[in-house]
Amino acid sequence: MTASIALVDDDRNILTSVSIALQSEGFVVRVYSDSEAALKALVDNPPDLAVLDIKMPRMDGMELLRRLRERSAMPAIFLTSKDDELDEALGLAMGADDYITKPFSQRLLIARIRALLRRTEARAAPDDAVPAEPAADPIVRGRLRLDPARHRVAWDGHDVTLTVTEFLILDALAQRPGFVKSRDQLMDAAYQDDVYVDDRTIDSHIKRLRRKFRAVDDGFKAIETLYGVGYRFSEDMA
Repeated sequence: MTASIALVDDDRNILTSVSIALQSEGFVVRVYSDSEAALKALVDNPPDLAVLDIKMPRMDGMELLRRLRERSAMPAIFLTSKDDELDEALGLAMGADDYITKPFSQRLLIARIRALLRRTEARAAPDDAVPAEPAADPIVRGRLRLDPARHRVAWDGHDVTLTVTEFLILDALAQRPGFVKSRDQLMDAAYQDDVYVDDRTIDSHIKRLRRKFRAVDDGFKAIETLYGVGYRFSEDMA
């Protein structure tokens, strides 16, 4: 099935050039230059993935994604200014799966879109689907229950909603509790196909993971930082 991509940007030159590039790759593309109109359209008819500019008039991309996240977990990629680290950190904190800085390579954007769609599709098989191979058993680490086959996470019986990227990072940490995962190892787990991201992206995802778990347990400390080394999941803290 052909994937549908929504582009939301007030720069019509970007909308035109990117939509042509995506259509040439076989995607169905919907473009929006107004974020408020985009919100209604994306809620009424969700695409498979959204690419959102952060800095837009009336409603910026972060507010748009915040409202979308109240209704949908669709994958989202932010477009942000080249030197605006705050935009990148806030964008990931608001629930974006990835970000790309302007000016950007259309080839890089397409690679990120394909990688994110593949990860989403791998986690979105219906509960009653017959798997081609045995489904992975749920991972239980203390109060954490992580079900890769259904993309479900619970802490002490409370559901925790994660994006695909957050889920993959948590899965990598929970597979071997007590063992340290470097940022490079977590990048390999969450970003395949030689898609480059930097350390700040992993750090932002970790912060967002902790925030989501602390929303159901303000004493959550199971994801530990080993400064200069990486992160680990501590079963003793779970």
